Amino acid sequence: MAYATGKKDKKGKEIYLRVPRDLHWLWKPVYFQRPQADLVRNRDWSIVANGKKLSINTLQGRVKARFVLKTGFEQYLDGTWEFGGAKLIKSGTNWFLYIAVNKEFSELTRTDMQHVVGLDRGIRQLVTTYDDQGKTTFFNGQAVNRKRRHYKALRTSLQKHNTRNSKRRIRQMGNKENRWMTDLNHQLSKTLVAKYGPNTLFVLEDLVNVRFATEKTVKYNRHEQVSWAFYQLEQMLTYKAIQAGAAVITVSAAYTSQRCPHCGEIKKTNRDHQLHVYQCSNCGYQSNDDRIGAMNIQYLGTQYIDGVKKLKLKKKKSANG
Repeated sequence: MAYATGKKDKKGKEIYLRVPRDLHWLWKPVYFQRPQADLVRNRDWSIVANGKKLSINTLQGRVKARFVLKTGFEQYLDGTWEFGGAKLIKSGTNWFLYIAVNKEFSELTRTDMQHVVGLDRGIRQLVTTYDDQGKTTFFNGQAVNRKRRHYKALRTSLQKHNTRNSKRRIRQMGNKENRWMTDLNHQLSKTLVAKYGPNTLFVLEDLVNVRFATEKTVKYNRHEQVSWAFYQLEQMLTYKAIQAGAAVITVSAAYTSQRCPHCGEIKKTNRDHQLHVYQCSNCGYQSNDDRIGAMNIQYLGTQYIDGVKKLKLKKKKSANG
């Protein structure tokens, strides 16, 4: 193998030191910073001693150990949940067992849906809701954006050093940020389900083919535009809603930010992105632009309950054709 010496020859070219590689490195054992193993229910792991111990299969035989439950996990021990595979992970001096659980829930039918809530997801407002009572709730994202910009600034600073230690710090920081975002999405989805309760239809815009334009946003906001975990929030809201006797659907995002919820006019210039205001040029109706999006999404939800198959806002054809 060749290694750079940091020196240059008379022609200014880098001088490399060639060292023959032998098998001496094989004597050094492989070290894993976070050992982990995937376990199969009953074969590799099980709960024994009347739910007081874990029995885990190892190369040296089965090991039985007491465990500490994370707060809230007791609900999965009532006998109605089915345990599946598990992942055993070592972090620091502790071992953690992540268990997959399953349970069948009856699907909420359209006739049972009593409330419709439209949710508009964004950067400035993480979620804006509009319900069938005409009430709007804003979940502000300024504190989240500040923290994410803080993480981004730290990553940029560490990347300039380009050392082994800086790369390790970047990985650790990335894991910490992901855990923080996951916890935030859990809290937000839990709050939404608890606020509106069972028999509620949550309606979200489908963001599969939507990319938030970053070219026209200020520089400090571009990172948030492309990195917010919208899909993760949607997943968490979906399964939490099912558990609570509610439901989640997605609708087309086309024109949801351009349509006037009062007269139905669709016009792109009615929305002022800088002032975050929507003002209809036809009827004069004015409101917050995120609220307008939530209102239109909620309207599509009412269309769904009425049995409309194609849930999409369309521009009215002009008199000239």
